[in-house]
Amino acid sequence: MSALELPKISLIVQGFLASVGIQYALRHPAQIDRLIILNTPLTPTVKLPWLMQQWTIPFLGDMVTQDPLLIDRTLEGGSGFVISDARLDIYRKPFLKTSASGRALLTTTKNLNFAKTLTEVETGLKQWQKPTLLIWGMQDPWLTLDPVETLVAQNPQLELFKLPEAKHYPQEHWPQEIGEAVIRFLRR
Repeated sequence: MSALELPKISLIVQGFLASVGIQYALRHPAQIDRLIILNTPLTPTVKLPWLMQQWTIPFLGDMVTQDPLLIDRTLEGGSGFVISDARLDIYRKPFLKTSASGRALLTTTKNLNFAKTLTEVETGLKQWQKPTLLIWGMQDPWLTLDPVETLVAQNPQLELFKLPEAKHYPQEHWPQEIGEAVIRFLRR
């Protein structure tokens, strides 16, 4: 941020590895103007889906994280909808250019320490004092809404926007609705 001379940012995060972004926000609140979270684990009761747990298994993780089709299986498995090849090509591209992308995914997932990380996230969000929009695909096969609603009820800074038909990657199929919600939120 300092290299770009940005004193504050609005941070948008999504997914199982987004806890890193939330931790950054919680540890550096002076640099955050607003926070937007899409279908992200927020409590330590959440477990990595089996598809992602495989990334942490010795040897197996090394193989599956080098497979460009991993992106297809993960995105379509979580979204529950077909994603066009043109869109998937964008996600595959880093994996096709270098094996470093897969190794980074493997290392990040192995070092996540999910229970500890999500305890910090949950505790931090209960006390968070910045405007925060939680955008939630209600049909997410991996994350339930209950813990999110509990957090929102405990902190008036947290606001929930529900997408009834969306799943884990709502931005892939509901970009218009999400874009409008984000713009309204940022303009306040």
